[in-house]
Amino acid sequence: MIDRRTFTTAVGLGAGTTALSLAALPQAAGAAPAGTPVPAGSAPAPGVPAAVAGAGAVGAAARTGFARLARVRAGLLDVGYAEDGPADGPAVICLHGWPYDIHSYVDVAPLLAARGYRVVVPYLRGHGSTRFLSGRTVRNAQQSAVALDVLALMDALGIRRAVLAGFDWGSRTADIIAALWPERVKALVSVSGYLVTDVEMQKEPLAPAAEHTWWYQFYFATERGRAAMENRDKRRELCRLVWQQVSPTWAFDDAIFERTAAAFDNPDYAAIVIHNYRWRLGLADGERRYDQLERRLAARPRVAVPTVTLDPGRDPFTAPGDGSAYRDLFTGPYLHRALPEVGHNVPQEAPEAFVRAVLDADRL
Repeated sequence: MIDRRTFTTAVGLGAGTTALSLAALPQAAGAAPAGTPVPAGSAPAPGVPAAVAGAGAVGAAARTGFARLARVRAGLLDVGYAEDGPADGPAVICLHGWPYDIHSYVDVAPLLAARGYRVVVPYLRGHGSTRFLSGRTVRNAQQSAVALDVLALMDALGIRRAVLAGFDWGSRTADIIAALWPERVKALVSVSGYLVTDVEMQKEPLAPAAEHTWWYQFYFATERGRAAMENRDKRRELCRLVWQQVSPTWAFDDAIFERTAAAFDNPDYAAIVIHNYRWRLGLADGERRYDQLERRLAARPRVAVPTVTLDPGRDPFTAPGDGSAYRDLFTGPYLHRALPEVGHNVPQEAPEAFVRAVLDADRL
């Protein structure tokens, strides 16, 4: 979700989708291999509609699982993750947000695997099968800690460089790694652009309509909000409501939601979610071992790696200006695309458009 400094208004909600079958993507995208250069700019790639919606959401073609599920010790965590594609293929790491899980990429992963990529989709800390190795570790969800989790996972899996692609918490995490450790990032796909959090800037109030859109952030600042997240039924109701509000054109069904909601039963889920949103508002402390990294992030470091940014038009958190609010923070080869009829969960709502962004980022 976007930095409070750049979010000034909520986008109006509406209906309408453009559909493209999952099976059609390889032909529509062309046969050019990864690494084929494309010019930088803002125009959509040939064969890709300006908005693709819902192919992975409902119907017989929707996938329900991944080729492989595994776990690996990495840093402070035993990380659960999904993997698809050849083990020796170029790596793509797909990062989910809140309140989502690895199933945001259930349609994206096989499409990238079919193009020869090794696709890794980890559960973030506090989600799904990912567990802390020690009960003594602080259940901390500040941004630099989550970014270090991904670097540790890359090390554990022997991945030196990868394309990083994400939305929501995943965009923020990918942006941070691209900015601070560019040698680990071949290319970046970032939904909603530059999402690195500046805690001091977060203290500035927004316009009332924008604050209203962030209702759950303020709810989580209360003990009532914490209690709701600790209650299995209430957190499911809350998360489903968020899905409906931020993806108004996505016709997901009960089965799709429940597949993801199972990840919310992680014993550390409530603690991680509550800490993340309280930390962002300056209402919860981080850990001193991350202070140096947070100081660097507060300076809003530029991202120089090849990048494609995506702005979903039906996401109420999308900033106005077609990416202009964050354009100067990306200094390398760059493409920007608007997805007018797509909501917040871009990879699951518009998997072909997301895959096209990964392919193009890798060719910049």
